[in-house]
Amino acid sequence: MALQHTQIEKNIGLMMFLIILMISVGGLVQIIPLFFMESTTEPVDGLKPYTALQLSGRDIYVSEGCYLCHSQMIRPFRAEVERYGHYSLAGEFVYDRPFQWGSKRTGPDLHRVGGRYSDEWHRVHLNNPRDVVPESIMPGYPWFETTMLDTGDIKTKMEVLRNLGAPYTDDEIEKAPAALEGKSQMDAMIAYLQILGTSVKTRR
Repeated sequence: MALQHTQIEKNIGLMMFLIILMISVGGLVQIIPLFFMESTTEPVDGLKPYTALQLSGRDIYVSEGCYLCHSQMIRPFRAEVERYGHYSLAGEFVYDRPFQWGSKRTGPDLHRVGGRYSDEWHRVHLNNPRDVVPESIMPGYPWFETTMLDTGDIKTKMEVLRNLGAPYTDDEIEKAPAALEGKSQMDAMIAYLQILGTSVKTRR
């Protein structure tokens, strides 16, 4: 056995092949079963796809790079659950394309922020974060208030998401542009933030 191991170490091509083989097998053993587990592929009870306004807010969230400072993934650790609320469940992200889990927390996790603050609090916070959180280093987004939403591509977005599994009806898609008429980016961002994490009932 020791001799065989020595021979493998001396043959760099063989060693690279075996390493890739082991990583591939190990990865497949862990990943493939997840596609057959209902808890990772089925939406949690009460989960609905984003409305036209919420979807527009999510697009703004992504375009402004909010995910670079805020995660949306509460891990099942006591410190995180006590601070942020119920740990995140796979079934909550079924309609998120792409998901916004994030990997860095310059600011707090936002997965359970929905309903925690009033619309007015979010409006003030997005205009100038330091008005409600004096120590905040988050930039303000005052232009959200005066920038109106573009309604031209919302139907296409929803149709694409329906093709990917979101259960939008023809009626919902048809009425989407009207739902965005007269709405600002601020309205959309608040609508998105207020829905985050609300499909799972928590004690917070």
